[in-house]
Amino acid sequence: MACEDRAGRGGRVVSGGVRRAPQARYLPIAEHGLIGDMHTVALVGTDGTIDWFCCPHFDSPSVFAAILDADHGGLFRISPDCDGWSSKQLYLPDTNVLITRFLMPDGVGEVQDFMPPPRSGEATHRHRVIRRVLAVRGQMRFVVDVVPRFDYARARHEVALTPYGAHFRSPELELSLSTGCPLEKSDDGDVRARIAVRAGETATFVLDRVEPGETPVPCSDADITAEFDATVAFWRRWLSRSRYNGRWRETVHRSALTLKLLTYAPTGAIVAAPTTSLPEELGGTRNWDYRYTWIRDAAFSLYGLLRLGFTDEAGAFMEWLEGRFRHSADRESGPLQIMYGIDGREELPEEELPHLEGYMGSAPVRIGNEAATQLQLDIYGELMDSVYLCNKYGRLLYHDGWMELTRNLEWLMDHWDQPDEGIWETRAGRRDYTYSRLMSWVAVERAIRIARQRGLPADLLRWTAVRDSIYNQIMERGWHPGRRAFVQHFDTEVLDASLLLMPLCKFIAPTDPRWVSTLDAITAELVSDSLVYRYKADASPDGLTGEEATFSMCSFWWVEALARAGRLNEARLAFEKMLTYANHVGLYSEEIGPTGEQLGNFPQAFTHLALISAAFNLDRQLG
Repeated sequence: MACEDRAGRGGRVVSGGVRRAPQARYLPIAEHGLIGDMHTVALVGTDGTIDWFCCPHFDSPSVFAAILDADHGGLFRISPDCDGWSSKQLYLPDTNVLITRFLMPDGVGEVQDFMPPPRSGEATHRHRVIRRVLAVRGQMRFVVDVVPRFDYARARHEVALTPYGAHFRSPELELSLSTGCPLEKSDDGDVRARIAVRAGETATFVLDRVEPGETPVPCSDADITAEFDATVAFWRRWLSRSRYNGRWRETVHRSALTLKLLTYAPTGAIVAAPTTSLPEELGGTRNWDYRYTWIRDAAFSLYGLLRLGFTDEAGAFMEWLEGRFRHSADRESGPLQIMYGIDGREELPEEELPHLEGYMGSAPVRIGNEAATQLQLDIYGELMDSVYLCNKYGRLLYHDGWMELTRNLEWLMDHWDQPDEGIWETRAGRRDYTYSRLMSWVAVERAIRIARQRGLPADLLRWTAVRDSIYNQIMERGWHPGRRAFVQHFDTEVLDASLLLMPLCKFIAPTDPRWVSTLDAITAELVSDSLVYRYKADASPDGLTGEEATFSMCSFWWVEALARAGRLNEARLAFEKMLTYANHVGLYSEEIGPTGEQLGNFPQAFTHLALISAAFNLDRQLG
């Protein structure tokens, strides 16, 4: 490997960061792979750029955020120092090690990106990003730019070149860059390297979090090889526990690996997505911070992992859930919040960052999420369903947990019959949402099952009466005789894709005439090819401006509802079509736009869970 000082054509260090050409300032959201260490993640673009990385945790302030501001957000780029190249990206099979291959006029090279997972007994996890450049054929030159912008580009930093690389210091975080290649630094605290490699040669760049006053330790080639081998072995060992051997094994396993990446190892909490403010509509304002744990998303994700046989994750998540069971009757929105920080904290104040332009100009950029204070009664159903599944397949529910859980359930018994903000977190006022009633029914029904199966103390007479009251109300008020369908809330004719879960959670038989006609109505009104809208925003204003795209998880719910209704050919075709909307490495964002582009936070745990569930049940129905 040779290091060069010649002027490169791959970009230039300027005030505020490295500028891409105007026509390519932002990669499409889908043009990214994901690496992580179950504490945080990095998005790696197909152009070799890490343009999103928070350290040390998912919800920590960003170090690289060029995906939210191409000029000022910060990035870590390794790209060819030439014209006329193309790239391809893939995962090393059965791992979360990402490989970006560059096809250049003078050869083929690749960048191997990975983050070593925590080691058993490790005192302090380093949150290490390892980027290894490898020449496969011929010879080639790369330019490497490390442009940190700490605290969402709000904090200034200093950089010092060292015998082993560079050391970045900001008020709240210090990072060390280890490399064998000489670096040049700019007045803005950025560094650059130029490298030339021939077939068989490598160059490595390692970004480490370091404690204040700590002396960074250089990484040898042997160290990097050992880290690579250990990381590959970790992911393959973990995935070998999967019990899924169905038709879509590779796709399902990629979703499982993604869910594991989105799990915060110290607590077992699963983030809804590892990004913030990626827009649901380009140029729009529907931009939210998803780097937290929604009771709903995590519970459904747990269901997917349990289906595949990952019971350790179920046990870890149950411990996290039990920490949320504490009774807080003085809170108007009930004893449970809809979401928490990955460490269990309750305060998630929402803030706008006006100095960041947003992805492709989609402002505002938000951190925090004020929806945490909303009343969403459905979370009790998702919580109880996950407890029921854990108790059945994974970790048994113990006495203290049951007593706390039933106190939460008693609150729901007294408050289920009231309007709330609903699953979609609307900001247009509370309504009597059918889905909220549905999941309130699930909460009580699953609690009754657990109590009977385990012989646990419960007021079964009262619980049964409440369960039946909820059931009857849904059938009487959630059903619209004129539409021959269950509707979004009690005072509307609007349909809602969340009701696709009615047969999935065993509220109604999948071939019940009422359900079949509801499925037909949803298919006719909310489905476009295989893509499913949540609801018609023009018919049901949600208090937000902008247009709705289709929600990928709803599409997989629709597939599963079709399969359970016996419409197997239609279900299988729809499922296969949905697979074409995944990105090049099998990842899904929250939504699919009008021309098939991925929109919203990326990747979304809920979508990958819905994929696993649909594949599992479609396999079973196909026999």
